[in-house]
Amino acid sequence: MIQNSSANPDLGAEKQGRILVIVPAFQEEDNIERVLEDVRSHLPQADVVVVNDGSLDQTGERARRAGVQVIDLPYNMGIGAAVQTGYQLALTKGYHAAIQIDGDYQHPAAEAPLLLAVLEKERADMVIGSRFATATGYEGSWARRLGNRIFQWANAWIAGQRIHDNTSGFRAYSQQAIALLARNYLGEYPEPESISFLEGQGCKIVEIPVHMRNRPAGVSSITPWRSVYYMVRVLVSILSFQRSKRG
Repeated sequence: MIQNSSANPDLGAEKQGRILVIVPAFQEEDNIERVLEDVRSHLPQADVVVVNDGSLDQTGERARRAGVQVIDLPYNMGIGAAVQTGYQLALTKGYHAAIQIDGDYQHPAAEAPLLLAVLEKERADMVIGSRFATATGYEGSWARRLGNRIFQWANAWIAGQRIHDNTSGFRAYSQQAIALLARNYLGEYPEPESISFLEGQGCKIVEIPVHMRNRPAGVSSITPWRSVYYMVRVLVSILSFQRSKRG
């Protein structure tokens, strides 16, 4: 389901309760402070946790200086473990909703209230901020576009719902989704897998168009060769959800 981005971002704000912003970050010392400043500007009511995924640079130190909670993983465990750590905190502390905003400054916090508004209005369990649902001008690498097309086909076949941006990590989650994702590790690359997983648990997933930035500094951990592994690994996992549903 695709919503028009002209929806009122303040919808349901009084009903949203406590919100946790989860910021997974690996080697993002040049971006993390601007990410946190952006979050504070647009989500002043939310609590923030940076999950420092074994960074060897100043990511954790700079996040602490910004005054937010930081959880340091003992080594680079991958985005799956980093975001699940955030979900577990949200579940333990009883947050009403959570938003994932990556530490590379690609996700504009100005769009986050819209994700929360749609989460409330649609009674959804996950709202995906999509780069590709409409023409936003965002392109990304050829490997990312190819992988997204493959995952789009696989999840449409399994979930019966076409998601245009399966690899977007810019997402809002309900309490139900938080509980499910906190208790189930979906692997190294959870974004595409979580779609088929949550759909299989009866959750409602909504996709809305957003305008994302290109990374201003640093490099992605997903290299072209790693992208091949990423696509194969995630596709196998998605298809396994289909087998488990049939079983």
